Amino acid sequence: MDWLPTSASTFAPQVDSILWLVTIISVVSCILVGFLLIYFVVKYRKRSDNDQTPAITHDSFLETLWTVIPTILCILIFIYGYVYYDKYTTPTKGAYEINVTAQRWSWSFAYPNGKKTFNELYVPLNKPVRLVMQSKDVLHSFFVPAFRVKQDVIGNRYTFINFTPTKEGVFDIYCTEYCGISHSDMLAKVHVVSDVEYAKWESGDSADVENAYAGMAPDKIGEQLYSSKGCVACHSIDGANGVGPSWKNLFGLEREFIDGTKEIADENYIKTSILYPVNPPQGKVVKGYAPVMPSYQGLLTDSEITAIIEYIKTIK
Repeated sequence: MDWLPTSASTFAPQVDSILWLVTIISVVSCILVGFLLIYFVVKYRKRSDNDQTPAITHDSFLETLWTVIPTILCILIFIYGYVYYDKYTTPTKGAYEINVTAQRWSWSFAYPNGKKTFNELYVPLNKPVRLVMQSKDVLHSFFVPAFRVKQDVIGNRYTFINFTPTKEGVFDIYCTEYCGISHSDMLAKVHVVSDVEYAKWESGDSADVENAYAGMAPDKIGEQLYSSKGCVACHSIDGANGVGPSWKNLFGLEREFIDGTKEIADENYIKTSILYPVNPPQGKVVKGYAPVMPSYQGLLTDSEITAIIEYIKTIK
């Protein structure tokens, strides 16, 4: 039975050690207090109406003991935690920097070579990474349980996370600061790959949707992108109203915008809405909805946009 998530960074064992230390101290203290409670209840129970409670005012030795020991334990935990925190907040020289932008309800990542990804973070194995993070709207919090790293993401201010991944695989990213109605859908993945695979990905050899979804029908690719690219956070597929319009029966439907104009939801309309959701003159906001849709320009390829359109056509 695994009590903790997978340990996949150099920081994780240190955090786990602190957690186990606090847990062991808490369990031992609980057992000790519980034992003494039962012992005293039995030993000093009232045996007759003539029993007299002794007039004990205090015990200097016991009072000193239960003050000094918890103080020492608290200082020990503080020192242990501070050493880890110092390493966590101090960037490693030559760390690979990635810019992270949080926006209700998605994460976008910009890499040093100009490449961008959406809800998918790629990092090289055993290489120090530094995330430079900011929010476009409300307060968010970036958390990767497998790395044991967590940091608030704030508007108009940069915050940072430093870590070195030690295990290949795909790990969950969560927002742990309540940020609105679709907070629970603000999910992403971090992919830890070898140097060779990362170099291939960075150069663009594995970026095309044709390679990533070889042999799949376009609408099936779009169905996967609906979840992986964060569309699920705002757009339902069952007709239910959400932050954004539902995709059910969307294709071919006449849309009315807040400026009073109307347009049929065809391929061009959907693509424009994805790339320029709220930026005039291209972008138009559907009546009854707020202009909160993020732009996917640079985050989706033409093939991926086409796949999403094909998926929307099937939702009837």
